[in-house]
Amino acid sequence: MNTIATTTIQEQYAPSFKKPKGPNKTRRNPIATRTKDNPNRVFSETQKKPHNNALETAAYTQAAQAYLSKTAHPTINPYNVALANWYNVLEILELELGDWRGQPGKVLRVKTLDTVLVTQVDFAIRDSNGALLELGYATPMNGSWWEYTTYASGSGNLTVYATAQDLPGNTTEMSMSI
Repeated sequence: MNTIATTTIQEQYAPSFKKPKGPNKTRRNPIATRTKDNPNRVFSETQKKPHNNALETAAYTQAAQAYLSKTAHPTINPYNVALANWYNVLEILELELGDWRGQPGKVLRVKTLDTVLVTQVDFAIRDSNGALLELGYATPMNGSWWEYTTYASGSGNLTVYATAQDLPGNTTEMSMSI
């Protein structure tokens, strides 16, 4: 991690600076300068989580930059779009069960919202004891809707869980019982 050494504005613009010498008469006097990296730096417990988040964010944005440059508006920096997508939570806006009451062959639908792209939606159906009856992937449809067709049958109190995942791996879940 880079360490930043700062100087005050007064130090920056004080008249005591020497006049630059040589053919290039301009002088760069940055307010903040980068110091050499310290490979032996030890982070405190309060610094570790933000530091690790920053490293993960940087790795994600570098990996996603090529993809995002194709999908982002030409005047928007792809790195910033990737960074925003990392920190913004995706949402499940709606979960529709239609006329499904535990029978196979019925379509369940979910509507999602994300900054860039929802990459996957999973459906899980559990009985009243929490036993898994069915698990599968939904198919993307028009816009932000995803559809899943049930294949197992169940009766009694059943709960449908829809889990959505976006490009950086953030997940969110919504459930509905019948």
